[in-house]
Amino acid sequence: MKREIDYISTDELSFDPSNPRISEFNISSNAKDEEIISILWHVMGVEEIVLSIKASGFFDNEPLIAIKEKGKNIIIEGSRRLAAVKCILNPIYADNLGFNKNLLTVSSEIRKQLNELPVIFVKKREDAWKFIGFKHINGPAKWGSYAKAQYISQIRNDFGISLEEIASQIGDTNKTVEKLYQGLQVIEQAERLNLFDRRDIQASRLYFSHLYTGLNYDGFKEFLSLKDVPEDKKNPVPKDKYNNLENLLRWLFGSKNNDAPALIQSQNPDLRHLEAVVKNKESILALKDGVALFQAYEISQPKDKTFEQNLLEAKRALQKAQSYLTEGFDGKDESLLKHAATIAQIAEDLYDSMEQKWKSLQGIVEQKKRIFGGE
Repeated sequence: MKREIDYISTDELSFDPSNPRISEFNISSNAKDEEIISILWHVMGVEEIVLSIKASGFFDNEPLIAIKEKGKNIIIEGSRRLAAVKCILNPIYADNLGFNKNLLTVSSEIRKQLNELPVIFVKKREDAWKFIGFKHINGPAKWGSYAKAQYISQIRNDFGISLEEIASQIGDTNKTVEKLYQGLQVIEQAERLNLFDRRDIQASRLYFSHLYTGLNYDGFKEFLSLKDVPEDKKNPVPKDKYNNLENLLRWLFGSKNNDAPALIQSQNPDLRHLEAVVKNKESILALKDGVALFQAYEISQPKDKTFEQNLLEAKRALQKAQSYLTEGFDGKDESLLKHAATIAQIAEDLYDSMEQKWKSLQGIVEQKKRIFGGE
């Protein structure tokens, strides 16, 4: 990539809506500057760049990278820096987007410098992919998994570069690049089939890491029949698994149109619980019927394991309640006493049933006194 630097008026520099880091927020191809700046400011730390520019000016040794497309100078590397400069030069953004206008005050010398910015132009996007990929995938300004996947997919599909070469050039393992690529192909296949629409998800952004991480688990691979499918296949999910694909993406990301919440609130333990569910037919049906994830997970587990887990959880909960007895129960609330009575009766019946089974296996003759006391 040539490093011939031009100085271009800031007003003549445009954002790139197809930037992988911005596109995960489902913006349109004709999004206005204000919409893009809002995302960059509130989510991607533009404020820290503003503070750096206020203190030291714009570093000319870090030029923006641009391409001329449709009569515009599109910045394909340096969106956050461009957003910082545009905010400083146009404080009205602070009023419209709800951030502190005082942050944007700079000296007249720095303001004058910002009217033109250093830019390197490339003839085609392919010319800059190695530099941008290294910087943002394993370099000093790392992207999230979705932005990485978008970028890898663009290089693979638009420029015909192999996943192996991409991994080599950006300094990442081939396996990581393959999995990121495959995850995005799964989503894009579902969209082409009208099984999924990333604009319909419940959250304000697509938490791609849920899918990318999940596709490393055997349960998800089996659910979509991806075990023996090459990671660079464009349509990886076979036709007989389309229904599973639609369900899985809805469980992972939710659906506004169907009023279906995303089931993954936290990858640990929700993602592992969902993996266990999709490996069990009964728990899958329960999830489809609207049963909560933790309940579907319990259905998927061996009954002896579920019994033991619930028993231990009940013991811990009662021990915790007992520790709060002095300050938590003043003796006035009769309903709490009734709750305790119900719990005592359930515990009594449970113990009697368990003891009866145990004595039967031990060959012990019935006796009135309990064999075991409390621990």
